[in-house]
Amino acid sequence: MAAGAHTLVEAPPEGLEYTWSSRGPTVDGDLGVSISAAGGAMAPVPTWTLQHRMFMNGTSMSSPCACGGVALLLSAMKAEHLPVSPYSVREALENTCIPVGGSPEDKLSAGQGLMQVDKAYDYIQKLHAVPSVRYQIKITQSGKSAPTSRGIYLREADFCQRSTEWTVKVEPKFHDDASNLEQLVPFEECIKLHSTGEGLVKAPEYLLLTHNGRDFNIIVDPTTLSDGLHYYEVYALDCKSPWRGPLFRIPITITKPQAVKSRPPLTVFKGMSFVPGHIERKFVEVPTGATWVEVTMKTSGFSTARRFFIDSVQISPLQRPIKWESVATFSSPSSKSFSFAVEGGRTMELAIAQFWSSGVGSHDTTSVDFEIEFHGISINKQEIILDGSEAPVRVDAEALLLLENLAPAAVLNKVRIPYRPVDSKLSTLSAERDQLPSGKQTLALLLTYKFKFEEGAEIKPYIPLLNNRIYDNKFEAQFYMISDTNKRVYAMGDVYPETAKLPKGEYTLQLYLRHDNVQYLEKMKQLVIFIEKKLDEKESIQLSFYTQPDGPVIGNSSFKSSVLIPGAKEAFYVAPPAKDKLPKGVAAGSVLVGAISYGKVSFGVNNEGKNPEKNPVSYSISYIVPPTPIDVDKGKGSSSSCTKSVAEQLEEEIRDAKIRVLSNIKQSTDEGRADWKKLSISLKSEYPKYTPLLAKILEALISQNNFEDKIQHYEEIVGAADEVIESIDTDELAKYLSIKSDPEEEGAEKTKKKMDTTRDQLADALYQKGLALAEIELLKGNKVVDKEDAKAVEGSSAQPDLFEENFKELQKWVGVKSSQYGTIFVIRERREGRFGTALKVLSDMIQEDGSPPKKKFYDLKISLLEEIGWAHLVSYEKQWMSVRFPPSLPLF
Repeated sequence: MAAGAHTLVEAPPEGLEYTWSSRGPTVDGDLGVSISAAGGAMAPVPTWTLQHRMFMNGTSMSSPCACGGVALLLSAMKAEHLPVSPYSVREALENTCIPVGGSPEDKLSAGQGLMQVDKAYDYIQKLHAVPSVRYQIKITQSGKSAPTSRGIYLREADFCQRSTEWTVKVEPKFHDDASNLEQLVPFEECIKLHSTGEGLVKAPEYLLLTHNGRDFNIIVDPTTLSDGLHYYEVYALDCKSPWRGPLFRIPITITKPQAVKSRPPLTVFKGMSFVPGHIERKFVEVPTGATWVEVTMKTSGFSTARRFFIDSVQISPLQRPIKWESVATFSSPSSKSFSFAVEGGRTMELAIAQFWSSGVGSHDTTSVDFEIEFHGISINKQEIILDGSEAPVRVDAEALLLLENLAPAAVLNKVRIPYRPVDSKLSTLSAERDQLPSGKQTLALLLTYKFKFEEGAEIKPYIPLLNNRIYDNKFEAQFYMISDTNKRVYAMGDVYPETAKLPKGEYTLQLYLRHDNVQYLEKMKQLVIFIEKKLDEKESIQLSFYTQPDGPVIGNSSFKSSVLIPGAKEAFYVAPPAKDKLPKGVAAGSVLVGAISYGKVSFGVNNEGKNPEKNPVSYSISYIVPPTPIDVDKGKGSSSSCTKSVAEQLEEEIRDAKIRVLSNIKQSTDEGRADWKKLSISLKSEYPKYTPLLAKILEALISQNNFEDKIQHYEEIVGAADEVIESIDTDELAKYLSIKSDPEEEGAEKTKKKMDTTRDQLADALYQKGLALAEIELLKGNKVVDKEDAKAVEGSSAQPDLFEENFKELQKWVGVKSSQYGTIFVIRERREGRFGTALKVLSDMIQEDGSPPKKKFYDLKISLLEEIGWAHLVSYEKQWMSVRFPPSLPLF
């Protein structure tokens, strides 16, 4: 079956585990794998794959297989009225498995073996009279109260060179509803302890266990063991019912590392033989001072291609394991080189595995030589923070193992922008689903953040307090969701944020936290997050290095590279970036982040200077963006050129303040609209030709959405737009724009800014007037004609077209096919019956906009398609509307 299902030329050997299956032990010494089950099946798959079933393998298949076996046991227990308990089911499964492999180390791969449902059923039938108990194991090193573990794991070299004593506490755990008199008090078991490592692992022979639990000590002496992986157990048998098998097991794993004594530090594993699925686990004591290794893998003895998985793991306290992994394919006997980071003074596990199906049917044994060379540059700062001042940061570098090339390289290629929530909502979750067994109710905090990008960006949210922690995190749930103004979701994530590409536009990030303590959540209501944006290559900043602290200011004594002699330190200084090199638009308080590396690998092309993150060892470097420098010359020029009197300046300030008050009036109520209208009339009479005021009035009219008479509303917009247009001296504006001004002239920049603003106000007024005229025309069902013009041409066959006249005027000032003004061009083409041109321009606007899609564009597109009569495209676009513009955000 395996050969047919996997489409292999030959069936794999029995008991072969998939290469990617987990192996023990866990970090706290537990076995890691309880039982094994069949891991391949023809499984049903979703219909989007366009097939009913496909062959799948791995934990996704073995878990359902094991779950099905457990379901059969539970069904039988209920049918025969046997007490159902997860403890008895687990005991039955583990004690009836068929072992996979003959060596004790095989338990770290397959657990107790391959599950046998029929034997487990027979076991449970005999077990019904025995109390259902879970044996909780807590192990500490004698004389210490922490940390506690589930097994004994001697990994580091120090533990493998001496005897150690461990205290084991066994506590029977009953169901919460268990009766004190009927179950807890009578519980008493006489247990015999057995050790599989006689002479190495010593434990008491007998143990009397009652409900309150019992402590005993175990002594482990690994001093006589050879280098490599060793596994033992202390297991407990019931003296009265030895047929039950082990009641509990205490796993003892010893990974005695191979010491590196040669100079230069080098370790070689020669002549390792591999067949499909074979794994070699090697353990090496990394020399103190090593920070990276360079590995050469040489293969021989085969004729068909071979595929290998290579993994390296080091365990450090209070942080995630240091991991590196790679997949290497050898089409013929050859060698390949790798490099990766390590931590000196700790045991490194190196796992080399020939892929389970690689070479099946070939019958050639692959021979592998593995050479590991250790390198290291020790530094005094694991993280460099440039505080925004002109001062550099000193770094002391030292090589402890051998001569190393010191060639520092640093780059700042990301910017972190801080944000605080604009809204926070604390709510109580469902009592049916989100209530803890103790009765405590789980609460949820929803934080909302807003941010905007003027151009597309590759970003990643970063929450320093919460990210990259799971098991030691007090908040049991943390999820985020990034959506645009259309409620379309662009990214989701959890404790490990991922990078997402966003087009330009405005975005909302919602952060969802849960806890049962309302005080903790209250403290998180102003939680600061960072949006980490990746800089373009041209915006990335390469940092410089100097031998003297004054180097960044004086400009000499630059540092490029040198050779480190073992035992001798060398110092250099990392300079902050020049202020003119900072990316545009980066505000004070933002943080530029990147990487810094110090050494070079001895093989391949060394291009780490441009990107230190490609170096096997790189460290974090950051720069806090300081406030923007004050332009002294600019301040002097503006003060000298100011010829207005104090009274004139005061009047301008009062005028601008009145306009700000007008802009801040909310028109959501009748009272607000009345106040706004009264003030706008007053200001227009006071400043009748002041364009910024008239533009603000036009903007406020456009934003109104609670009007009854639509025609009257659009006529008011036309009137307001005309007032803006009439307030602008178009001749003077055209004259200025037609002549190229000298930017060096005094006040040229200020004049240019003023004229550009005036042009934009004129164009926006013409644009909004055109849209309003089109709406009036649509509501009335005929073209809009000016009354005075109509009288002037009375009796004539031709009547003036206000929309067309307005369009031609707008065309003089801006490009009417751009995404900003293109809507009016589409309306014009539609009026003239040129639907194809209108559709093409509209499609170009949608494609070129670059920001999240605008619903008004797609509504206009659908209406154009309906007028053309293309029903199939209308149906297609309407179906996509629910994707482009979801009615609401998905739930967390």
